[in-house]
Amino acid sequence: MTDASLSRLEQLRQWVAERHGLPLAEVDLRLAAGDASFRRYYRLYLADGTTRMLMDAPPEQEDSRPFVAIARRWAAAGLPVPRLHADDLAEGFLELEDLGDTPLQRCFIGDAEIGAWHERALALIHALQNRAGPDALPPFDAELLGRELDLFPEWCLGEWLALDAPPGWEALREALIASALVQPVVTVHRDYDAMNLMVQGDSLTLIDFQDAVAGPLSYDLISLLRGRYCRFDAARFAAWVEAFRRRAVADGRLPSSVDAATFLAQAQAMAAQRSLKVLGIFCRLTLRDRKSGYLERLPHFLAHLEDSLTGLHGHDAFKAWLGDTFRPALAARLEGTA
Repeated sequence: MTDASLSRLEQLRQWVAERHGLPLAEVDLRLAAGDASFRRYYRLYLADGTTRMLMDAPPEQEDSRPFVAIARRWAAAGLPVPRLHADDLAEGFLELEDLGDTPLQRCFIGDAEIGAWHERALALIHALQNRAGPDALPPFDAELLGRELDLFPEWCLGEWLALDAPPGWEALREALIASALVQPVVTVHRDYDAMNLMVQGDSLTLIDFQDAVAGPLSYDLISLLRGRYCRFDAARFAAWVEAFRRRAVADGRLPSSVDAATFLAQAQAMAAQRSLKVLGIFCRLTLRDRKSGYLERLPHFLAHLEDSLTGLHGHDAFKAWLGDTFRPALAARLEGTA
């Protein structure tokens, strides 16, 4: 066990020194990245020229057990995940394969490249759903779906904009939950965005999968297609959704009775659910966790939300409120923080 009086970085250096038989002064650790959680990542440079990635996840704030368990299961299933070299779950330290510094969004340099990389990422979703069973994962049930949706009125409306929940909110909330629950249950990464896909050559490796759940078939699909970095027009989105549906039917993950229009509507509803959640989370990260850089992404996810609701029938009161009240209120609030 490490000395509680030491800083997290000093504890990590001590653990590395003991693992690799190094004098403490020769442990070469350099900050590689932080993320929206309390985790931090350091690159370890070893004397033979190899490198490792060290995850520092304070156990009082981050439970690393799901990450380790999932990494082992998915690796055994032949899925591309970082190799786990060592772990100290009591202290929250993991030593992982170093996957480099190229998350997928850095490859989005032109329309052709964006299309090709999205095809690769979609193929990996099929592999994940086909190879990794969801049985050992927590359920993405009505309670969890509702908690995610409630981040929007609590943090984005109440805490950030001082607005009440709008007309039609409860009806929309119930409809989005119901649409998610009728879909087949598969393994869901839950944050299948470009930033969590590392590029090595022409291949992709999954990271940041500790929150994986057993949930709706379309969730990872829309996490990718309506993520942080791209906004696709309705025709391109629909074409990818239909190609995904056909492959899922062929693989036996989706009943053939689910036609194109039905699945597209389910995907739009799932995208609306996730966009609402993200709008809430980004405000919470800013206000509660004092993390910067998230507010500037709010208009992007508002556009995703509008695109998703356009593809759904009904909810006219909420749609009108979104354009007449929410959009101008958000623009004014963001202008005031600039």
